[in-house]
Amino acid sequence: MGTVDVANKDVTASLAEKKPKVVFVLGGPGSGKGTQCANIVEHFHYTHLSAGDLLRAEIKSGSENGTMIQNMIKEGKIVPSEVTIKLLQKAMLESGNDKFLIDGFPRNEENRAAFEAVTKIEPEFVLFFNCPEEEMERRLLSRNQGREDDNIETIRKRFKVFLESSIPVIEYYKAKGKVREIDAAKPVGEVFEAVKVVFTPKDEKVTA
Repeated sequence: MGTVDVANKDVTASLAEKKPKVVFVLGGPGSGKGTQCANIVEHFHYTHLSAGDLLRAEIKSGSENGTMIQNMIKEGKIVPSEVTIKLLQKAMLESGNDKFLIDGFPRNEENRAAFEAVTKIEPEFVLFFNCPEEEMERRLLSRNQGREDDNIETIRKRFKVFLESSIPVIEYYKAKGKVREIDAAKPVGEVFEAVKVVFTPKDEKVTA
């Protein structure tokens, strides 16, 4: 076990030295955050890390860690924060970049506290795509007619879970003046205009 701890400490120390700029991206299902993350990557050269994608990739790799994650998900358990955080740290180091969008994490207050405790990194800010439930429902239902998990009941349940778990995280960072809230109900182009303002340094003009 000792060597694993040493390896984790090295990762944390190497990352801390880079002083990476981390932005947490939060928004409910159908808020359009995936599309906006792609725009930010293209326009502002951030690396986009999705906690869900990293977990899925780890499962696919067939590693011991991946098997453990798969079993937990199968049993309906929540994957421990530390597991997700280690995957995020590894991806951050391997990317060679120092600017990151972390998408869909922290999902709850425990994730948030663990991320700061383990990585010693506090996010620059939280980008919160706020979209009314009715608009999210409309988008998800029209977008995915064939998808099993996109019936109205499931959508409402997912939205409720998002609100209950993520709102405390948003409130925590709001108290620190670190939340940049975007009205995600507008058309994609208008939403990105608002996003650009958030990511453009104050002394620079927003460019098209």
